[in-house]
Amino acid sequence: MASEKVTHVTDASFQQEVLESATPVLIDFWAPWCAPCRAIAPLVEEVAGEYEGRLKVVKINVDDNPQTPARFGVRGIPNLVIVKSGQVKQQIVGAVPKKDLVSAVEGALV
Repeated sequence: MASEKVTHVTDASFQQEVLESATPVLIDFWAPWCAPCRAIAPLVEEVAGEYEGRLKVVKINVDDNPQTPARFGVRGIPNLVIVKSGQVKQQIVGAVPKKDLVSAVEGALV
């Protein structure tokens, strides 16, 4: 379900791919059975394309990788977290309109 602009990460690769990233990262915490997660996936893909080079976009399956969601206090999905310099800058829980996602991204890129 990911494109070449969205990277799948795991508990093992999270530190390097996200926390040590030179660019801000949008993390999509999701699961295959989650209908709202599937509903916002195209929006996440669009944002990945529109912010290419300025924002890294990753997806992490919460069922296969339980350590990272627990570390971030993820209790519901979809859960979108924007990390910059290893710190959480924005968090969006639930399916939201694209304008809300773009607004959160813009706020974190400042």
